[in-house]
Amino acid sequence: MKYEAILVVSFGGPESREDVIPFLETVLRGKNIPRERLLTVAEHYYHFGGKSPINQQTRDLIAALKTELEESGPNLPVYLGNRNWHPLLPDTLRKMKQDGIGRAIGFVTSAYSSYSGCRQYREDIARAQGEVGPGVPEVDKLRAFFNHPGFIEAMVDRVEDALREIPPDAQQNVQIIYTAHSIPLSMANTSDYVRQLQEVQRLVAEAIGHTNHVLVYQSRSGAPGQPWLEPDILDYLLRVKAKNLASAVVLAPIGFLSDHMEVLYDLDVEAHQLCESLGLPMTRAKTVGVHPKFIAMIRELIVERMNPESERRALGVLGPRPDICAVDCCPAPQRPGRPQTS
Repeated sequence: MKYEAILVVSFGGPESREDVIPFLETVLRGKNIPRERLLTVAEHYYHFGGKSPINQQTRDLIAALKTELEESGPNLPVYLGNRNWHPLLPDTLRKMKQDGIGRAIGFVTSAYSSYSGCRQYREDIARAQGEVGPGVPEVDKLRAFFNHPGFIEAMVDRVEDALREIPPDAQQNVQIIYTAHSIPLSMANTSDYVRQLQEVQRLVAEAIGHTNHVLVYQSRSGAPGQPWLEPDILDYLLRVKAKNLASAVVLAPIGFLSDHMEVLYDLDVEAHQLCESLGLPMTRAKTVGVHPKFIAMIRELIVERMNPESERRALGVLGPRPDICAVDCCPAPQRPGRPQTS
């Protein structure tokens, strides 16, 4: 199939203190989230000067992808459109329309299948297309890639690097704690999110040859009575210390692609402070970011979409996800939840 551009679709984030509240109000629009919760999350951004790291990290990813495409093809222009902050999707699609782009491949910065990680991005693209109107480019989203060899191999490298940072006197019983964003059970129960995370946990652990590992969740922020995926990372760290489950821990955020706000605050600040208070040595694996194997994977996904007969590579038992999602896949949860902050 003929494509004329790549559209990278990301979450977006504030660039300054003045942006923080308007950004969070955009993220939470239409959701029944208490104002106090918005102000609490705002403090996470203020802790880092009000600027989210996700914007530069996405620009770095695009720069690396452009280089990869220039060197290996297809040499297509790459555009950025965000869900929640500038450059917003409608503005980017207008620019693409002005540039004469008729059809583009969409790469969403989310590896897994769930409402917030896949379907909501597709809905955002469709909403933006409707806002732009006639002549807006068609956008075909790439498949979920959680079990693609490029993603797994990049994550393996990151975890192995973190394991080497554990002090020698604490290496006798290191536990790898894989983390992902918690979501409401009403969302998890209508998708393969947990199953996919468990598969990545298994694939990475087997590649490393490390048997002491667990999957936990972070960044839970729903209404108190609403069930979300557990255990929470902080609760689990307390359990590790109380039950002497490990001599040290490596936190491996397999649910995220870049070291954005939730990784930095929830793991590098809150989890790190808790581990220090517990006397529990801790290192944190980097996310895949612009790892060369991950960037090469994005190019491979682009090439496979342009050539329907090409091999769809995937590790493990779940196989490659389809190019086109089913109409009824990953429906929105019945009760309001809190979207990710980045």
